[in-house]
Amino acid sequence: MRGARRRRVVLATRIFAPEAAAATFRLGALVRALAGHAEVRVLTTMAPPHLRGPQTQDDGPVRVSRWPVLRDATGYVRGYLPYLSFDLPLALRLLTGPRPDVVVVEPPPTTGAVTRTALALRALPGRLAGHPRIPYVYYAADVWSDATASMGAPAIVVAAMRAVESYALRGARDVIAVSDGVADRVRSLLGGTTRVGVSVVPNGIDTDVFTSDGERHPQAPETPYLVYAGTASEWQGAEVFAEAMREVVAAEPTARLVFLGQGSSWPLLQRLRAELPDGAIELRPLVPPAEAAAWLRGAAVALVSVRPGVGYDFAYPTKVIAALATGAPVVFAGPGPAAADVRAYGLGDAVDHDVPAVAAAMLAAVRSAAPGAGRWSLRERERRVAWVRQHRSLSATGEAAAAVVLDAAAEPGSPLPKLPEVVHRPRPLAHG
Repeated sequence: MRGARRRRVVLATRIFAPEAAAATFRLGALVRALAGHAEVRVLTTMAPPHLRGPQTQDDGPVRVSRWPVLRDATGYVRGYLPYLSFDLPLALRLLTGPRPDVVVVEPPPTTGAVTRTALALRALPGRLAGHPRIPYVYYAADVWSDATASMGAPAIVVAAMRAVESYALRGARDVIAVSDGVADRVRSLLGGTTRVGVSVVPNGIDTDVFTSDGERHPQAPETPYLVYAGTASEWQGAEVFAEAMREVVAAEPTARLVFLGQGSSWPLLQRLRAELPDGAIELRPLVPPAEAAAWLRGAAVALVSVRPGVGYDFAYPTKVIAALATGAPVVFAGPGPAAADVRAYGLGDAVDHDVPAVAAAMLAAVRSAAPGAGRWSLRERERRVAWVRQHRSLSATGEAAAAVVLDAAAEPGSPLPKLPEVVHRPRPLAHG
């Protein structure tokens, strides 16, 4: 390690294990990779009641500190007041405790802005004496100001979000983007700033949890079923699958659609469920990753969507990788790089985000789940699993993100860590 003592890393995130979300997977992998090189302190939230249980707060070099927060009706930390209930206490938490060598912060941008301000205040006495500031790395899974604009928010709200997001990004030592599309938008918001490095580290999945080995979930339907596992909000447009079920059950009355999740689309999904035959759609809360894997393992197909034109056309939902890691094929509705991979590698069906196209793909998946059907053969399952292990292993992406973080924590003059092949970026000109 660089120096006599282990680096101190703080991770600030409103979402962490045991909540099942893309952020949980990538941040869990990052923490595991960092634990071999640094002391890690995670500043996060109290888990929702249905996910609470014995939770280890101290695990060797990793300490998890939880804070109670406001959640929306679906149990998600989403909205101005829930964000505020995390961000304001976070400022105090960052101002106390051992001085970190680097902080990693997860969106929303308000959390990044609070982190930048709190670290500047904490480092002020040292800065006056000529000591370096406390660096932070911003983990950009998406670009919030673009999404706000695409949702038709008032111009003043969009402008405020863009200003906050730009402020959070410009203060970072490095930004980790989950795709080239996100990286391009980040560079635009940076406005030509050369002292901020932008690294591209794609999302991955834990192939020890999401695996084709094991039983399917004991509560899964006995008839062919489809699974949507994860958050269902405006930018996913997951209701397209519920609307398509009208055509699916008309042709295959025993087909079932199971939603495992939460999000702003939940009330609409509940209304659509009421319009269909009893049992056609099941709405279940988010479940831990291992349980989600059991549901996916027995599914005829996993459903993933990105609503076009709302600022997320470049997104690569982790739902895709999680499903494929269990051997399940994917029906992807919408644009983006995930759709391109599904088509290029024969991982399922990629269709437009409209009801007729989605219904046809869902119906084909239900029928192909019959015994002896080629797309559900053992060979096809193994091929999908192998693709994930080769291209989207969480261990590889976690190590890549950790290398960027450790670089930001490095003392002046120390050698840079060797970046894994999965990450690419230009080296920033200066670290002001």
